[in-house]
Amino acid sequence: MKSLLAFSLLLLSSSAVAAIVGKDVEYRAGDTVMRGYLAYDDAVKGKRAGVLVVPEWWGANDYGRKRARLLAGEGYVALVVDMYGNGQIADNPKDAGALAGSVNKNPPLAYARFDAARKFLDGQPNVRKGETAALGYCFGGSVVLHMARAGMPLKAVASYHGVLASDVSPKPGDIKAKIRVFHGEADPIVPPEQVEAFKAEMANARADYMLVAYPGVKHTFTNREADSYAAQFGLPLKYDAEADKDSWTRTLEFLKATLN
Repeated sequence: MKSLLAFSLLLLSSSAVAAIVGKDVEYRAGDTVMRGYLAYDDAVKGKRAGVLVVPEWWGANDYGRKRARLLAGEGYVALVVDMYGNGQIADNPKDAGALAGSVNKNPPLAYARFDAARKFLDGQPNVRKGETAALGYCFGGSVVLHMARAGMPLKAVASYHGVLASDVSPKPGDIKAKIRVFHGEADPIVPPEQVEAFKAEMANARADYMLVAYPGVKHTFTNREADSYAAQFGLPLKYDAEADKDSWTRTLEFLKATLN
């Protein structure tokens, strides 16, 4: 009886110790120090798939970390990607636009910084090499779609309220990743003609993709801070709980079906 009680206490103690680990990490892209955030569940044994999280134009802030921890709770190792270098974060649209623009206007730089994050995640001792997905929000959604177009070796890519336009026209076979796009139909930043052009682009590239559109939903619908940003800066943003929940549920199903 005593041994059974001791064993039970040991199990409870182990469960209490096991938790989501979240830590700041550094890696390099060329000569630039990149500061990301790595999250995983230390109760999960063995190697598992990795997921890159590319945040909104504000940079690698708490929102990206929240998503990384959610992914860690689902059994993945998640890395919040620093696309700006040195962990730069903006707190206003002017600075955010300048940082995002510096990356958007320099595709080789964007590719190098994203690839540095991918290789860093791929090299973690608890990550199954080559089993990598990427999720991107707003600016990050555009980034992960560009990486898919460029043939980055990713298994899955998901974009949430991301810009869909591109100067690149991938040919059949160029896109290796399976793609999911979650889009608000009332998003003024991504108008209907851009959506139709994206669909045509994906069809021409023979990509394995799905676009989920939410009627009446605006930009930044997955972020609870959207309403606050809208009020503070006069931006056309609006959080939508139903679209947030549905897109996340679909994402987890997508990752489960795609990653080993």
